[in-house]
Amino acid sequence: MLSILIPVRNESDNLKDLINYYSNKLQNINYEVLIINDFSNDDTLDKAHSLSYENKRFKVLDNKKKGLGGAVNLGVKESNGSKVVIMMADQSDDLNDLIKYNDIIDKEGYDAVLGSRFLKQSKVLKYPFRKLVLNRLFNYFVSLIFWNSYNDYTNAFKIYKKQVLIEISPLISESFNIFLEIPLKIISRKYKYKVIPINWIGRTKGYSKFKIKELGSKYLFTLIYCFIEKNLLNIKK
Repeated sequence: MLSILIPVRNESDNLKDLINYYSNKLQNINYEVLIINDFSNDDTLDKAHSLSYENKRFKVLDNKKKGLGGAVNLGVKESNGSKVVIMMADQSDDLNDLIKYNDIIDKEGYDAVLGSRFLKQSKVLKYPFRKLVLNRLFNYFVSLIFWNSYNDYTNAFKIYKKQVLIEISPLISESFNIFLEIPLKIISRKYKYKVIPINWIGRTKGYSKFKIKELGSKYLFTLIYCFIEKNLLNIKK
């Protein structure tokens, strides 16, 4: 089974389309969708429960530790699949890429598939310019620090074997920086992974919860933490 984790906070407008979004494309995949409510203050939780009543593939979890980190940890713990993919409710990711992820991890024996929106074959639309510049600068910096050619660490949309996520735990990041922590641990601990081009389109409903000013120090903390861990692993060898 493939477990699709969707952390949500105030995503009421995006939830109503999710059943069709997944069921129309994933007919040949055994999957579950775990919607993890992260302290929404609108009717997101009620709408999520309505989805679970309409379609048994959908399940709802209510985060007890506020933040994306807590939501992802809860989703991994409660997931039933042998594979876990993290996606956003804004439907910015391409489900054709999800199908590719699932096929690769099933047939080629990888522990993770790390998509990149910034390869020649990738297509990216409606990415806010300032955010794009900062993204490219930060990801390039991470690549230099970790001496690795991967260039899209911070994107959430990647697939992992569940057992691997358990093995790299605890995942200590509290916010969007968890999406940096996971691939850095995958790479530093020498798990077998593949990088493929993926597509992305900016959201059309709701608003992004990503706040650059608020998250800078958290990303820096995660970068330092993972760098120290990487060097400790090398010393042990």
